[in-house]
Amino acid sequence: MKTARERMDVIAAYRELGSFRAAAELCGTTHKTVRRIVEQDASGPKQQKQRAHNYEDVTEIVRARIVRTKGRISAKRLFPEARAAGYSGSARNFRRLVAEEKERFRSSNHRGRRPAVWAPGEMLVIDWGSSDGLHVFCAVLAWSRFRFVRFSDNERRETTLSLLAECFENLGGVPKVVLADRMGCLKAQTVANVVVPAPDYVRFATHYKFRPDFCEAADPESKGIVEHLVGYAKSDLVIPAELSAADLDQANAFSRAWCAEVNANRHSEIFAVPARRLEAEKELLGELPSLRPSLVPLVQRKVDRLSCVRFGSARYSVPTRHIGRTVSVRVEGSQIEVLDLGEIVAAHDLVAPGEVSVKDEHYGGPRPTPRRAPRPRTEAERAFLSLGEFAVTWLKAAAATGSTKLPRELDELRALEVAHGREVFVQALERAIHFGRYRAADVKAILEAGAGIVRPAKRGEALVVPFGEVKARSLAEYAPEAFQ
Repeated sequence: MKTARERMDVIAAYRELGSFRAAAELCGTTHKTVRRIVEQDASGPKQQKQRAHNYEDVTEIVRARIVRTKGRISAKRLFPEARAAGYSGSARNFRRLVAEEKERFRSSNHRGRRPAVWAPGEMLVIDWGSSDGLHVFCAVLAWSRFRFVRFSDNERRETTLSLLAECFENLGGVPKVVLADRMGCLKAQTVANVVVPAPDYVRFATHYKFRPDFCEAADPESKGIVEHLVGYAKSDLVIPAELSAADLDQANAFSRAWCAEVNANRHSEIFAVPARRLEAEKELLGELPSLRPSLVPLVQRKVDRLSCVRFGSARYSVPTRHIGRTVSVRVEGSQIEVLDLGEIVAAHDLVAPGEVSVKDEHYGGPRPTPRRAPRPRTEAERAFLSLGEFAVTWLKAAAATGSTKLPRELDELRALEVAHGREVFVQALERAIHFGRYRAADVKAILEAGAGIVRPAKRGEALVVPFGEVKARSLAEYAPEAFQ
């Protein structure tokens, strides 16, 4: 068997000498071998016959399913369908077919991504990572590649916003857009693949004047700039320093020193020092507000029919116009605040569980005195109560004394009214109320005493006692002679 080099030597000798035998003598072989090699070279490489495969009958079925599922279906799921379509080969051979068709589909349906182009002061990318219970918050200012890393023991919303505020202060300004992953702490819901940010995040963004943005779902490439930082922080900071969630202060002290170090070194992607580029980018960042916003977590509560919300097993009043609505509740120091659409509608001092904090202005004024008006049922009751306010007062006071004969006494009082007249009887009732006399016999005694009884005066009024008229006589009528 001639090697490729020996074959080339034979062909070159034949082209130079023009004789099979002369070339054979020069190359140390037979003229028949030279002839065979020359003829094979003239006819070109031998075409191998394409071998048939046992999966050719199901190739179109596999190709159609791969196109329909965008290359995500597995050979395991396609195999029963291929069997039903008549495929009798092995599972291994079928997996080879699926792999080839997937590769062909991907080569003609590539996304064609392009590198990101960042503008100064435009974009800050943030994300969370975790390592052995230690949560790491990472942020990258896209243009300057300035990196910010801090540690926490949770990924709650107030923690995320607090670290984001610290990042802005570290940068010395606010970028125009903050791009985040679809974090559960920052989003309220997703509608038609559009992320609705949480109300707290919207208020935070309004305070700092930036636009919140979210990555596409299941698309880590759109935030690869911060994904690389998360991995870098884990491998270069967490593992070498052996940081843990037990001592967050020490972990964050390490993170500050690490950020100062990496931001002072030349970045491998931009071949520039991030700290120096930040100085130029600061001029395009937004101005920091004078104060941080309140990051106290909000709790949703529904205002009940008593115009109150429950928090910590206590009740707090809110204006009655909010009955039936869902409001937000937060604790600021020793006070609790109730917010509706971001506006504080009520504020109370915290009270102990089981207690109630009520403000009169929430109900339109102080609590009115309970009124339980009598409801007459019999003819005697209706006739007595028709006398007016004094009759109602006398009846309530008489009932409070525990009188069990009150219905019968109402009949006696009606008879006294008929006998003495309505006006006189009402005056007698008024006098009985003043002196606390709540029997029919007491009212009868007052009526029998007549109008000559001294009428009680209120405190501060002059007491006027009427006296009977006496006929005046002259002194002469008192002379001794007049008595003889």
